[in-house]
Order: sequence, then structure tokens, then C-alpha cells
Amino acid sequence: MGHCCSKGDGKDAGSKPESTAGAKTCHRNPPSPVGASGSDTPVASFTGSPWQIRCPEGVTASPSPAGTPKRMFKWPFPPPPPSPARPIMSAIRKRRRTKKGKPAATGTIPEDDGKEGETPMDKNFGFPRNFRSKYEVGKEIGRGHFGHTCRAKCKRGALKNQSVAVKIIAKSKMTTAISIEDVRREVKLIKSLSEHQHMVQFYDAFEDDQNVYIAMELCEGGELLDRILSRGGRYYENDAKSIVIQMLSVASFTHLQGVVHRDLKPENFLFSTKDEDSLMKVIDFGLSDFVRPDQRLNDIVGSAYYVAPEVLHRSYNVEADMWSIGVITYILLCGSRPFFARTESGIFRSVVKSDPNLDGSPWPSVSPQAKDFVKRLLNKDHRKRMSASQALTHPWLRDKDHDVPLDILVYKLVKSYVRATPLRRAALKALSKALTENELKYLSAQFNLLEPKDGCVSLDNFKTALVKHSTPTMKESRVFDILDKMKPLSYTKMTFEEFSAAAISPHQLEALEGWENIANKAFQYFELEGNRVISVDALAQEMNVGESGHSILKDWIRSSDGKLNFLGYTKFLHGLSIRSSNTRQHQ
Repeated sequence: MGHCCSKGDGKDAGSKPESTAGAKTCHRNPPSPVGASGSDTPVASFTGSPWQIRCPEGVTASPSPAGTPKRMFKWPFPPPPPSPARPIMSAIRKRRRTKKGKPAATGTIPEDDGKEGETPMDKNFGFPRNFRSKYEVGKEIGRGHFGHTCRAKCKRGALKNQSVAVKIIAKSKMTTAISIEDVRREVKLIKSLSEHQHMVQFYDAFEDDQNVYIAMELCEGGELLDRILSRGGRYYENDAKSIVIQMLSVASFTHLQGVVHRDLKPENFLFSTKDEDSLMKVIDFGLSDFVRPDQRLNDIVGSAYYVAPEVLHRSYNVEADMWSIGVITYILLCGSRPFFARTESGIFRSVVKSDPNLDGSPWPSVSPQAKDFVKRLLNKDHRKRMSASQALTHPWLRDKDHDVPLDILVYKLVKSYVRATPLRRAALKALSKALTENELKYLSAQFNLLEPKDGCVSLDNFKTALVKHSTPTMKESRVFDILDKMKPLSYTKMTFEEFSAAAISPHQLEALEGWENIANKAFQYFELEGNRVISVDALAQEMNVGESGHSILKDWIRSSDGKLNFLGYTKFLHGLSIRSSNTRQHQ
């Protein structure tokens, strides 16, 4: 349902941005969602200010749920576009014209105006209707396009005399079936995920004929954005670590549940109290969605400066949130955005094509570990990006005491491994023997979370671990479906050595500075134990390559003995997308 409230104070562009006002609200409506899920879905605009993205009056954002049929735009120029910014901006302009003129002919459901033959929209959510008898509404603390947020006091029950934040969403704003479903999903997500310490706590949901009311924890410590500004625009490195750990903790939890937030930014992290060591809470799941482990979403939603490249390319999963955390970490450490332009098309172009500046001030004074951390989150190839759980084991954060959560990425990688060919499993086993201590720490933590018996894990261990960490959201997003594709583990047990081979990603390892040393060492193990004679036809079948690719595959096989050379080994690990500059041929 987009965001609910962003307090408008009428300040100009040179003053503190609107998004920082109303710091005491626990759930608000940032004015900068991008939306391109369908021709009837309005899209917000962006400004060039690094701390403010305004949304023009009357424009709303309402992403379609994952189950909504895909809708395509007809771009006003022949494909392919030189930049994803052009078709996005074309859609934005088209929707603005639609908003000012007549409603679009498709994708909208008319309101009931009493005319014969029209079906009224069902805006009944099944929530209790006794809001006024349970809560006394106080002053408004935030306002947005979909409604507003107020402070309220509970009059009875377990929360009696306790102050809460109430998000009030006007039913008159729910003009499409999609917008109604957005509200249902937002309530469902907040309620289900509320148990995590870094999630804003859900209390109640109510409705009447005019509004939907969501009662939540009142966070009075202000936004992360406010604290960044109060510190002169950036954090000291050691202080930034605790902020990043909290973001990663809640991201790993939501990703395991099969939820992608899609709008992580400093304005959407609030502190519970004004204390310096206050817990931080993530808010605003209005743009969030369910996503299965192997699913790719195509809705273009989020906030311009924090949107991941793959979102603009309309194919993404939970890795998009990790990009956003990378942008926030960059801001924490240096006080500026890694991707900036004066126009929205320029922002999109920068996100897709530019690399973040890690050389200018103050980066020379930042530790190499911190810079490596940022680089591995702001990798434009989502396959090479760290997951939230992996990031928590990064050397930069290792001096802080924190738990390493179960990683859904492990399930994806193990599923692929158990269904792989013997040659690919041999190649991965050789690679696992060349891993550094840093990578082994993460794998060891994940293996222990599966609670191995006699040093081994099986399908039951993977299932039990998921059940232990499950919420109703995990069932909604069908995360458990991945276990069906891991059934080969029903008949065997996996030692830590084999688990290490199964749970590593060659793409992520390629992003490491020491990748060439790892690859050379792995190839030596592969030569001793896994390399075998293979024909071009057999290799093509292994790689799922057609006859047109046979000429390329010939270069991967040594003419002397018919086995894979070093180039062939690395290409085989990564697929055809590996950078040739990172490989060399051994004859």
C-alpha cells in the first residue's frame, strides 16, 4: 500500500527535508517510491536533492503483488533502450498525464456511485470495528498520500495507558483491487514478522467504513537519517558497525521468511528511544512483497538513490535489499550518496553504469575492511553480492558480538548442488578445498545452525532448521517448496566437507580480490581428483550450450589429453558470464 505518512512542514528545499520530520512516528510514508508494475499504477517523482525525494501532489505509489499478472509498457522508441532510465521515465510521464486526465481504461475498478450495472469494490478487511472504544487518538505526527499517522493512547487491555502509533489509511484512497490487496499484505507482513527485535512491533488492526487503523509501536528516537545529520553527515567507523549489524540482522530474518522489503533507506529505520544505544527498527512494509527462493520479481519499486540495478532491469530477488544496505553503509561512512544526479533519469543511469567513489575524502582514512565490505554489497552483479548472513561474518564486523542467522542462500546453493552432474560436483569440491579462513567461518556457522548429527546433515536437518525459524509469512511465500527440490538428500548424508562444496558460490568468490589465487589452487585439486577426459559434445551438454557454442568450448579442452584446462575449469564453474580477464589458459 505504499507508505502512510510523511510529515509535511512546508519547508523549502534548502531546509531539513520533509522526510526527516515527524521523527516520532513509527510508520510513515516516504515520498519517493518508484512504481512501474502496471499502466494503472501511479509512479512517484524524484528530485536531485541528496536528502529529499519529493512526490508531486496527488501522485501515489502502489506496487502490484507478486501474484499480479505481468503488465508490459510500449516504449516510445525501438528496443533496446540505451539506458533503463528512458523507458522508466516514459512510463512516469505517461502516468502523470493519465492522473491529470481521465482514468486509465484498464487496471482500475470504478468506485460505486450508485449507477446500475457497476459492481462496488469490497473494502471490508474483516478487522475489528471497535477502534474508537479501545484507543484515544492524539495529535498527528505524520502525513502522507494514503493517510496519516497519529499518536494514540490505549484505553484498555494489555496496553492500557501505553502510547502507540496508529497508521490511518483512508478507504477512499483505495481505488483499485491492487491497492486493497496492498493493505492486506502490509498488515499481514507486519503482524507476522513483528517478533524480531529490529521490527516495529504490531499491536492491532481495525477498520470502519472510512479507514483502516494499524496500531504499532511508537518509536520516539527519530530516524537514522536524523542521527546521521546530527553527527555532521557521517558516523565514525566503529559506530557505523552497530548500525549496519542491526540492518543486516533484520534483513536476514525477512529474507529467510521469503520477504523482500524493497525500500530500505535511512528514513525507514527508526530508533526506539532517544538513547544513543537505542535499538533500531525497520518500518514501512508498504512496498514489500512475498518472494519464493527461485522467483524473480519485475515490479520497479523503491527509492531512486537506493534502488538496485537489477530492479531497473526488472528481474530481482532479496539481493536488491542488500544493495540498499550497501548504499546506506556508504552514506554512514562518508556522508554522501554513492550514486547522485540532478534528474531522476541521471540517478538511474548512475546506478546502472557508474561505480561508487571509494578514493576521495574521507575514504583514505577508512579501513580496507570497510571498503571491501561496501564493494561487496555494491556489486552490480547480484550473484556476486553478499547475503545478509554472509555480511555478518565479514572481517569488518567480526569484532562485534552478534549472532549469525540461518541463510536462505545456503538452501538455494545446496539445492543446485544435489541436482548437479558428477563433474560439476567434483569441480565445486576442488574449489571448496581452496577456500580461505574467512569463507570457512561463514560455512561453519551455517553448518552448525543445521544442528548436524555425528558430523553430518541430511534433508531432515534442513527441514528442521526452517521450521525452527518459520513464521506464517514463510508459508505464504512458499519457502518450504525448496525442500522438494532437495529430495536427493533424503537418501544420503552430507559431511562438512561436502556441505562446504555445496554451499559456496563461485560468482561470489570471483568478487574477492584473491580470486585468482583461489582459482589456481582449486584447479590443482581438480587436476588431482576430478578432471577427466571430456568431449566438446559432452561439455556442451553439461553447460546446456547449443551447437553454436561448440567453437568456444573447444578452447576449454586441452588438446594434449582431452581434459579441461584452467580456462575451461573456471568457465565451467561460473558459466559463460565469467570475465575472461580473470582467467588464463593452461596448456
